Amino acid sequence: MRFFTATDKNLWRLALPMILSNITVPLLGLVDTAVIGHLDSPIFLGGVAVGTTLTSFVFMLLLFLRMSTTGLTAQAYGASDKPALARALVQPLLMALVAGIILVLLREPITHVAMQIVGGDPAVQQQAALFMHIRWLSAPAMLANLVILGWLLGVQYARAPVILLVVGNLVNILLDLWLVLGLDYGVAGAATATAVAEYLTFLVGLGMVWHVARLRGLRWQWLKAGWRGDISRLLRLNRDILLRSLLLQLCFASLTILAARLGPEIVATNAILLMFITFTAYALDGFAYAVEAYSGEACGARNSRQLMAVWQASCRQAGLVALVFAVIYALAGNAIINMLTSLASLRELAGHYLIWQVVMPLAGVWCYLLDGMFIGATRGREMRNSMAVAAAGYGLTLCTLPWLGNHGLWLAMTVFLLLRGVSLWLIWHKHWQKGSWIPS
Repeated sequence: MRFFTATDKNLWRLALPMILSNITVPLLGLVDTAVIGHLDSPIFLGGVAVGTTLTSFVFMLLLFLRMSTTGLTAQAYGASDKPALARALVQPLLMALVAGIILVLLREPITHVAMQIVGGDPAVQQQAALFMHIRWLSAPAMLANLVILGWLLGVQYARAPVILLVVGNLVNILLDLWLVLGLDYGVAGAATATAVAEYLTFLVGLGMVWHVARLRGLRWQWLKAGWRGDISRLLRLNRDILLRSLLLQLCFASLTILAARLGPEIVATNAILLMFITFTAYALDGFAYAVEAYSGEACGARNSRQLMAVWQASCRQAGLVALVFAVIYALAGNAIINMLTSLASLRELAGHYLIWQVVMPLAGVWCYLLDGMFIGATRGREMRNSMAVAAAGYGLTLCTLPWLGNHGLWLAMTVFLLLRGVSLWLIWHKHWQKGSWIPS
């Protein structure tokens, strides 16, 4: 078997722009961490870590807006069904805007309840609440951007998502540096930068969608009527992905919440280390997004041969990239940590737990790819069930916390990633043997 086939080239055609643009997302997190991490106390970094975790928890619960949009769009694109292509954009976009407005209206009670649940150091709580109160204001644009990105991925127009993500994140980074370092707004400056960038991204995204819709031959009357039609499939898919995302975010949020109960320095250390796994995940998600688009197209066109070629190509290329990340973290991990914080105590602690960041790219690459396969096939129920298995394994592994401390947290996360990949592969393999993956 050739290592670089025509399918591999097509995969890279969509994956590479997404990888380059996705890297700007954790780059934003790196800037936030580096800027706040150079202030005179770990309390500020801990507050941003907790605030980011809690707002991301809610936003990622609504990640089904992007995932379902990509799957349904890719299938409509593969089947050349243009009214369905318009409906795959309009229906979830309306849902996103309504959900975002609700979050804005309820931001104060949501923040209060979140702080009560998290607990921990009162000074860290104060900074986290300040961050969250401002961050919620960007909810309508943030959620609408998920839908826009998902639709652009589904129609395989790689340049538009690149522009969307890079412009928004670069603006965020520049505002972050100006408001936090230049104007000394601290945590409030970091949150404001993110909120302003989300709305700018939304405006750019609307322009991109209009341009791509014209290129794909979508008529205005199809877009106007896009809110109509059967929405039950979208709601069922969103329900299953919502439950899946809830389990995912509970596991990731608990990593910061439990670390906060271990002390301000541990939660700040894990905030630094999470930059490694976040950076890796966003890079590998470039392949996952490409797999979503191509597997959805293959399912819409009922082409099982094309689907298998995409899967094999993604395993070859993404596996190699994951190995490269593991080697880089093993050789240069301490240097990266030193760039993120000037506090000697945090540098020493982060270096102590660095080994987990070397292991995780190799443990997690397969679950990212398989997520792409299942999203493209709009198999939300199986994704939900697989996540339940992985979450159970994560919870059981947390029982090692009294003996292993923070190592126990990172062990549990590694087990979580492995179980996600193994359980999804078993489901995929069973369907493929039975010939039931692509509906007749």
